[in-house]
Amino acid sequence: MADNKRIDEPTGTEFVGHEWDGIEELNTPLPRWWLWTFYATIAWALVYVVMYPAWPLVSKATEGVLGWSSRGELAQELRDAQLARAETFELIAATDLTELSSNPELMGQAISGGAAAFKQHCVQCHGAGAAGYAEYGYPNLNDDDWLWGGELSEIEFTLTHGIRWEGSDQTRFNMMPAYGDFMNAGEIDALTAHALSLSGKAQSSAQGAQLYDQNCAACHMADGSGSQELGAPALNDAIWLYGDDPAQVRAQIAQPRHGVMPGWSDKLDPVTIRMLAAYIHSRGGGEATIEEPSDAEPIASESVQAAAADKAEADERL
Repeated sequence: MADNKRIDEPTGTEFVGHEWDGIEELNTPLPRWWLWTFYATIAWALVYVVMYPAWPLVSKATEGVLGWSSRGELAQELRDAQLARAETFELIAATDLTELSSNPELMGQAISGGAAAFKQHCVQCHGAGAAGYAEYGYPNLNDDDWLWGGELSEIEFTLTHGIRWEGSDQTRFNMMPAYGDFMNAGEIDALTAHALSLSGKAQSSAQGAQLYDQNCAACHMADGSGSQELGAPALNDAIWLYGDDPAQVRAQIAQPRHGVMPGWSDKLDPVTIRMLAAYIHSRGGGEATIEEPSDAEPIASESVQAAAADKAEADERL
C-alpha cells in the first residue's frame, strides 16, 4: 500500500486519493500550534464540567465542585449593591422630612431611588410620566391639586397608609354620598351645573346654588376650593379627577366612584416609601412645608368636626 501512495513532487505531500473534475486534494497536515490549541480546549472543557454547573439533570444541573451559580452571583451582586447604598439609606431614614429638601445632594439621591421604585410599583395606575388616568380616577401627580395634601410628610403618610385601604386603620378615608338615591333628575342637573360653574364651565341657577350650599359646601367649601383635611377635591379649577364633561360630573354626583389606593407599608420599607414621597413631591406639584403654631392641631381638628357637623345638619334637612 505504501508503494501505491502518490506524492505531489513540488510540495512532497501525498495525495488523499480523491479527485473532482481532475482536481486532487493534498493531505496537508494541520499546523502544530493549531493542534495544541485544539487539545488545550478539550482539556479546558473537561476541567470546566467538573468545576462548574454543566450537565442538565431532571430538575437541576450538576453543581460543580466550586458550587458556583449565576443565581448565587446575582444574589451576591444585589447584596453588594445594598451594602453600597446602606449609608445613603440610613441618612435618608435619619433625616427629618422637613430638612430633607435643604440637603440637595441627599434629596437628589432620594428622588433617584424614588423614581426607580415608582417605575416598579406605581406606573400601572399613575402612568410612566405620573400623569394618571382620568378615565379610571387615577390622579395626575404632576399638578398642584392634592386631595389629601402635597407636603412631603402628607405624601409619605398617604403612601404608607393608603386611601380607603382596609390594611391600615389610619388610612385616608372619606365618602361622598350618592345623591342620586335621594335627589330627582332635575335637582342633580341643577347641582351639576352649579359645580361646573365654580370653574366657569357652566351657568348656575338659584336652585343649584341652594342645593350646593345645603349638601356640598361643608366639604367642598362655599367657593369650591375643597378641603384637604376631608379629601374633598377643589371644584373651582380645571383639574377633575373623573373628568369635567357634564355627563361625567353628573354621574359622579349621582353615583360617585371612590378610588382605593393600597398602602405600601406591608410591601416596602420606610426608606423606600420616603424616597417615593420625595420623587412624587419633585414632579412639580409638591407643596412646601408650612410652619404652623403649636396649637394648630386642635384648630384643625375643630375645623374637621365643624365641617362634619354642617354636613350632617344638611343631610338631616333633606
